[in-house]
Amino acid sequence: MKTLSLVIPAYNEEDGIAQIIERALPVGNALQEQGLNLELIVVDDGSRDHTARIASGYPGVRVIKHPMNRGYGAAIKTGFRCASGEWLAFIDADGTYPPESLPEMCRAAVERDADLVIGSRMSGAHSDMPITRRVGNVAYALLLSLIGNRVVRDTTSGMRVLRRDALAQLYPLSDGLDFTPAMSTRAIHENLKTVEVPIPYAERVGRSKLSGVRDGVRFTNTIVWTALTYNPVRILGFVSLALLAIALAVASYIVSLRASGVTMLTAWQVYALASAAVLGFAGISLFSLGAMFNYLVALFDRQPVRRGLFGKPIFDPPLDRHFGWVGIISTVAGILLSLFALALGLNGWEITRLWFYLLASALLSIVGIKLSVAWLVMRVLEQLAQRETAARRDLETPREEGIRGTDGS
Repeated sequence: MKTLSLVIPAYNEEDGIAQIIERALPVGNALQEQGLNLELIVVDDGSRDHTARIASGYPGVRVIKHPMNRGYGAAIKTGFRCASGEWLAFIDADGTYPPESLPEMCRAAVERDADLVIGSRMSGAHSDMPITRRVGNVAYALLLSLIGNRVVRDTTSGMRVLRRDALAQLYPLSDGLDFTPAMSTRAIHENLKTVEVPIPYAERVGRSKLSGVRDGVRFTNTIVWTALTYNPVRILGFVSLALLAIALAVASYIVSLRASGVTMLTAWQVYALASAAVLGFAGISLFSLGAMFNYLVALFDRQPVRRGLFGKPIFDPPLDRHFGWVGIISTVAGILLSLFALALGLNGWEITRLWFYLLASALLSIVGIKLSVAWLVMRVLEQLAQRETAARRDLETPREEGIRGTDGS
């Protein structure tokens, strides 16, 4: 019979630890019907109250103590290290999550062959979550869904069931409260099969340790930075598209003015034009930088390069392979346009009529050089990524078929 090891991280939870233990222990009977034994582990994370003493008073509960407070995630990881189960689970000690839902979550894990099952508080079950936290959780879910190209409803749930084997792909994880959003983000990018099971959510027992603003910023940073280590071009690409859209809108406005015969711009129009130039170059730079980072990630992880802002490549061949010829054409066009502007100037055109051509030539040249350099760097990284595979192929023992020795045998 397999074992489900349930880890309860607890820090100064003397008001609620007894209640959660008394609710969790009877769940063992329902789990046994599914062929699972329950191992209950409480990790006291340096509490200064009677949390550890209360938990130790329950037979069948294993209590592990941290000498000092190390963090929510650190307590869960300590519990996982000490657990003996093939399946691992964790639940908060404050009474907000229902241990009674563990059998349903385990059933979903087995029947749907999931690596990770998340107890979702945002999937329609009754919830006493404060409105501010609900809004925050919706925002995190939307962010991760956009970044990960997969629908996510609850990124920060503190009730989960997972296969022990999945830890190798999920680690490393944070020691702090951002342990759960980091796990969700890594699970998506590691292509682990993740299932969300609706669970009710209750008001916590005791005082919350969560700071809305501080921890909200931390959760957002964790999701973004974790995703950046897997698919940088997806995040930087969306930012670059936004910058390029603004630059294009302003440029279209200026071009329309120029086409209508306007040569003198107001102070605001000059400022808008300068801003558009900066934003346009920044957009191109971010996209090319993201594409280069994806090659570095592939080289480091020894995996194929991830491409496409929307989960799969739109262009064939991929867009980064066009950087070379696009860069050359853009650079040549910029040089030719600058020579054209010079010729006009030598023929008496005033700067009020030439500034548009000079600005366009400078931008074309700079963007062209940027794309050409990015293409060159990515081709070098691609060769480095393929070097090990090619060397391994050359060192393999040749197949007997079609190969003869020097003796003609």
